Parts: sequence; C-alpha cells; structure tokens
Amino acid sequence: MDDSSPTLATRPLGRGSLWRRGLRDWIVDTALFLFAASFGVLAAAERLETPPMGVPAWLFHLDQIIGVLACAALWTRRRWPVELAVALVAVSAFSELAAGAMLVALFTVAVHRSPRTSMAVFGLSLLTGLIYVVLHPEPDMSPLPLWLFGVALQGAAAGWGLTIHHRRRLVLSLRDRAARAETEARLRAEQAQLQARETIAREMHDVLGHRLSLLSVHAGALEFHPDAPPEDIARAAKVIRESAHQALQDLREVIGVLRAPVGELPQPTLAGLRELVVESRRAGMRVDLCAELEGDVPDRVGRTAYRIVQEALTNARKHAPGAEVSVRVGGAPGREVTVEVANTAPALRPGSAVQRGQGLIGLAERVALVDGRLEYGPAASGGWRLAAWLPWPP
Repeated sequence: MDDSSPTLATRPLGRGSLWRRGLRDWIVDTALFLFAASFGVLAAAERLETPPMGVPAWLFHLDQIIGVLACAALWTRRRWPVELAVALVAVSAFSELAAGAMLVALFTVAVHRSPRTSMAVFGLSLLTGLIYVVLHPEPDMSPLPLWLFGVALQGAAAGWGLTIHHRRRLVLSLRDRAARAETEARLRAEQAQLQARETIAREMHDVLGHRLSLLSVHAGALEFHPDAPPEDIARAAKVIRESAHQALQDLREVIGVLRAPVGELPQPTLAGLRELVVESRRAGMRVDLCAELEGDVPDRVGRTAYRIVQEALTNARKHAPGAEVSVRVGGAPGREVTVEVANTAPALRPGSAVQRGQGLIGLAERVALVDGRLEYGPAASGGWRLAAWLPWPP
C-alpha cells in the first residue's frame, strides 16, 4: 500500500474531491481497492469454498454482499476517512470479507488525520478484532494467536500511515522554514537598502548644501553690491556658474545611485580637502588650512574628517559671513585624527532668513559611527569652534 501521493499531502480531503482526482490518485485508489478485495477473499477463502454448517444461506450471502460493499466504499475514503473507517471497523467484527477494506481505512485515517484520531480508531479496531475471534472461532487455533495476528496487521497499517503522516508534516515544516528564511533574507536586503538610501540622503545634504551655500554667498554679494566693478561681477558670476554646474553634476550622481539597484555614491577623502578649501576661498571666505598627517588615513575615517570640515565651512559661510576660518587636521597611525575648525566673530551680521539646520546632528552621528568624539560651541572670542577626534588604527 502506497498512499504517499503529493496531491494528498497538500490537498485537504473534502466534499467533491472524488471527482478531482489526478492520474496518480486513480492509480493509488485502484490499487488499494484491489488489495482490499484480494485480502478479503484470501481471509475468507476457506469459508467461501466450504460454507460453515448451521449458517443460513441468506446470512452467508449477506456477508459476501457486505464485503463487496465495504470494498466499494473505499472509493469514498477521501471524502469521509474517519466515518468510513469507523463503519468498516464495526463491520469487520463479523465480516471476513471486509477485513482488507478495514485495513485500508485505518491506513487512510492515519495518513490524513491527527495521531490522536488515528489511535482512537485503531483502539476501536482492536476491540472489534476481539469480537471477531469470539464470533468466528477456528477449530485448530485458539482465539488469542488469531487476535494477535489481527493486531499485527492492524498495527502495521496504522503505523505505516502514521509514518507517512509525520513525513509529510516534516516536509511541510521544512518548506515553511525555507519560505520564512527566504522572507527574512528579503527583509534583511530591504533593510540594508533602506540604510543605503539613508546614507545617500545624508550625502545629498552634505554635498548639495555646500554647493548651494556657495551660490547663496555670491548671489548675495551681487545683490548688496550692484555697483561693483565689472571684473568683480564677472568673477562672481563665473563662480556661481561653476558652482551651479557642479551642484547639478552631484545631483545627477545622486539620482543615478537612487535609480540603480546596487551602488554607492562616489565618496570624498582627505585628498580633496585642499580643493574644498580652494572653493571656499573662491567664494570670498578667508580660510587658513594646516594639514599634518603622517601616512594614509583609512577611507572611512578620512571621509568622516572631510565631511566635518565641509559642514563646518558651510556653517561658517552661512552663520558667520566675513569671519576668518582656521582648519587644522593632524594625526598619525596608532593615534587619533584631530580635526578642528574655528572661526572668529562674524564681520557681518547674518541675514534674518538664515536658520540652523540638522548638519551638526548629522555630524554627531557620523562621528559616533567611527567611535569618535565631537565637540562644538561658541568660543570665548565670539566665534565658533568645532573639534573632532577620530580613531586611527595602527
């Protein structure tokens, strides 16, 4: 008996399933029907050849009819497995021809129902087996060995069915576990992608904020000095054009990364620090740079230091126009990278439209990611000082 069809493993038994059998289902059901009929005939072969004395003919023929109906009822085992098994177990108490159908019914219940239900039906079959050996004693065999033989057959049918039942549950559990693992992997990938998007958003703030602040400074200078010499106006217009072009280039890079499935923004390093200071000087800022680094700074630490200087220059340009700014960067392997940006008191009062943003909060997060320290606040001279210490592994 092999009822391990994958269709049965995943499709619940229910009304109408008889007409939705596949080819394999029909083959399995036909094989089980033939097994039940053959087993019943073999079990009652002696009685069929020599009807027992004293038994009315109609009762003997009724037993045969019941055996045929029991085998035919197996075609409904997919609709009512438990009900059919209980009925066949009861019939097998007095009908030898129904014994094979009863074994198939026990097997079906064990495969498709819970172990508790299967054991209850199995226990009932043991009781009816005891009734059978009492009603049909064998002249040359005591009832106990005959009953034990029936117990072995019924236990084999139920045990085989329970084995298939647990195997199917194990397969379903493994499939569910695999599906959960795939879902978790997808969620982790989505989370990593969200973190990448957040990183891109911070880069957008740092890069575009710096470029746009340059535009604001030069546009403001043209607005407040409309009578400036043509050379100064042309120089300021050139810086505005170059800054706007560079801002557009940065924005295109950001959009390209956002559209790409995988990728990162081009990241600056401390090698671009002098170019950053030159851009600020072109915008009219007075910036003094002193960089004393002994060796190549790790990319992550160097990128963080660059962003610190960039944000500090942007803030000085917005909040302290006309102030002198000093940038000090130093360090060596095995020691800390020290970044200090300080500006004097502003020569001009910032416009009322200038508002403080989230740049310093973002810098604090960047520094914390590399296990560094950040300090900032007003200086005694009336200016502003920002300092950071970043670890530099040996």
